[in-house]
Amino acid sequence: MAGGAPRRQPTLDEVAELAGVSRSVASRVLNNAPHVSRAKREAVERAVRQLGYVRNPTARALATRQTGAAALVVAGEEPSIYADPFFAQVIVGASAALEEADLHLMLCLAASDRGRKRVEELLRSKGADGVMLMALREDDPLARMAEEAEMPVVFGGRPVGSAPRWYVDVDNVGGAREATEHLLSRGRTRVAAICGRLDTEVGRARYRGYRDAVLAAGLDPYPPQEGDFTESGGAAAMAASLAEHPEVDGVFAANDNMGAGALRTLREAGRLVPDDVAVVGFDDLVVAQVADPPLTTVHQPINAFGREMARMLVALINGQEPTPLILPTRLVIRSSS
Repeated sequence: MAGGAPRRQPTLDEVAELAGVSRSVASRVLNNAPHVSRAKREAVERAVRQLGYVRNPTARALATRQTGAAALVVAGEEPSIYADPFFAQVIVGASAALEEADLHLMLCLAASDRGRKRVEELLRSKGADGVMLMALREDDPLARMAEEAEMPVVFGGRPVGSAPRWYVDVDNVGGAREATEHLLSRGRTRVAAICGRLDTEVGRARYRGYRDAVLAAGLDPYPPQEGDFTESGGAAAMAASLAEHPEVDGVFAANDNMGAGALRTLREAGRLVPDDVAVVGFDDLVVAQVADPPLTTVHQPINAFGREMARMLVALINGQEPTPLILPTRLVIRSSS
């Protein structure tokens, strides 16, 4: 008489669980890939022996193409963008999540034609296990490259006019609406908006939130005064807004850098904040805390933004099917309003 049912073969997930490592780490150990610590390698090897795990040849062939690295691609203007406090926090969050998966972080700037060609080659040659793509502008060729890439791609923020399959974003419309409603609740009826670049979805979304709140209050929104997310851009936009609309008594700035620039211009123009003009920013960066006066702002979880982007990418690399994620915001009230 035949014995019982054939013994089920252990899975890679079971090997990883027994070894106390992620699935991607276990896979790289089994394929003798680099960038795995000796302790984790030995733990996986012990788990393989204990479970009697046998590697599937097809899966092995696929896994050996892994590089042990993930790329963060930023479509910024210049290398100094990495010094921006926002991107610095994103990098910290992404690095922490990738470290948990034993993946190295590659940073790529893709503003120039040469930079985009390097990124295109990275996507085509599969020079990384996956890519996180940020700061895209309208009609950016990187969006098309990402769609055609044969590797996992996660978008940090949605591109203009596109709905990628995998992305992490924040509630830009809701946060901007709450910021503007706060100004209106303070009795401000002539609220202007200093926007980010309007060829980006984040710039457009935050202006939509501002506009929705003003219209809901029965008031007329001001046209967008476009800045570039920098302090100098905010200062210039504030100066232009005062020249065109000297009656302004409230300002929503689409990020804290521009909010700090607006405060500087208002001070130079002899306008008291918040007595004459109340100001609210967005992001909750350190600059908001040290501004004079400290800047009311919309907090977004920037570190978590980077971390969740990386976690989504790791899930894709491991063959999982994550869903898009939109992170919440909250208002932080300080002296500027």
